[in-house]
Amino acid sequence: MPKRFRLTRRFTVAMTEDGYRRLKKFSSEAGLDEGEAMSFLFENFDSVTDAENLGHRLRLFNADLDARKR
Repeated sequence: MPKRFRLTRRFTVAMTEDGYRRLKKFSSEAGLDEGEAMSFLFENFDSVTDAENLGHRLRLFNADLDARKR
């Protein structure tokens, strides 16, 4: 029997405009709302990310983060 899909956790998320636009585009293309899209991405995180590329992209994001906050 399939697992029942319930959104049991709600939390405030601060996102960049670019990140939010990409989430909206992904959720629209997938036929999901933003919460469902985020649940999908995090439930399947290991299969939707490239482990080798993730570290590099994270370092770039962190290096640029302080400048983007100003």
